[in-house]
Amino acid sequence: LVMFFYGSNGKSNPVSMENKVEHQAKNQIIYDIHLPSDLGMVYKVRLGLQSLENSISQLSLHHFKMQNTSTLDTFSLTINKTLPLSLNGDRWIEFPVEWPLKEALSVVTYHLTVFCRNILIERNAVHMTACIYGTHGDTGDRSLLWSLQNVQQGDDNESFLVIMDAVELGELDKVVLSISSKTDCKLDIKKLHLKEAVKDYPLYVFEVNETFSVDPNKPEIQREIPVSFVIRGDKQKNGIDNNSNKEGGPAENQTEYIIKVYTGDRRGAGTDANVHIILFGNEEKSEVFHLSQSLEHQDPFEKGKVDTFKIKTKRLGSLHSIEIGHDGKGFASGWFLEKVEIIDASRNSVYCFNCNR
Repeated sequence: LVMFFYGSNGKSNPVSMENKVEHQAKNQIIYDIHLPSDLGMVYKVRLGLQSLENSISQLSLHHFKMQNTSTLDTFSLTINKTLPLSLNGDRWIEFPVEWPLKEALSVVTYHLTVFCRNILIERNAVHMTACIYGTHGDTGDRSLLWSLQNVQQGDDNESFLVIMDAVELGELDKVVLSISSKTDCKLDIKKLHLKEAVKDYPLYVFEVNETFSVDPNKPEIQREIPVSFVIRGDKQKNGIDNNSNKEGGPAENQTEYIIKVYTGDRRGAGTDANVHIILFGNEEKSEVFHLSQSLEHQDPFEKGKVDTFKIKTKRLGSLHSIEIGHDGKGFASGWFLEKVEIIDASRNSVYCFNCNR
């Protein structure tokens, strides 16, 4: 049994309960531990099983009590959970510390969607964890492959949802992936989407776009992935678009799309021509949009670059196709387009249109 303590000034090293039994009564064990004096006000505890190897036993936790022996400040909590939470399941429980006269943080259920390729077929041999960091600390390493939800599998793409509980992290900052395997394999991870389960926004997008060559004889692979961008949805509350026109009428049929255009990484791939796009949904099609104001680059559609655009149009429903092209202006206007990704913030949907020509 291992515990981590999070204080206003940082996080403790792992505190192992091994060989620290000071007093043991029926169904009750008391430990005497020493935390760093500079940890500050403790606001969160993570408690779990360090390793499940060579063990098939479970640990039922009923009640937790913590007292500062100097100040006699006391915190207690009823847990009533069993670790691991399922066979090969999450090994950690987090809870906020509720000191008197101080508001505690909440426990939040997070939804992490992984967009990838070749992971599901290698799932039984692969061990993959994610540690999510925010302004209120981190989640520690959480297993990603033990209980998958909403599994989607296509010929070239797959995705799955991982659900994890943690004390609220505040503004999310980065995700650290750790990957190892019992066999040689290649795992292609495209991106991660992360949000609170009960909210559509904010949606944090972490672009990975990397193929990992995993060797069982080498140390595990670690990648730190900073947040790429955040879909705030500030104008949406309770499913209602609060944006209004100058006359005060609701713009209830307006939807914002984030369009990411990937120009190929080959000789002569870029273009200086004027690019346009039309979106086709199962309810409507959009007007023609000229993609000129890239959020990343002053000169868009250059070789090997990704350009992001935001557009607003009428509600289109579920997208099924796009028309994209250019006017042929400029010297050597030919353009090699790799793919287009479109994010519909209102539906929390991502569409990928491959071109590769």
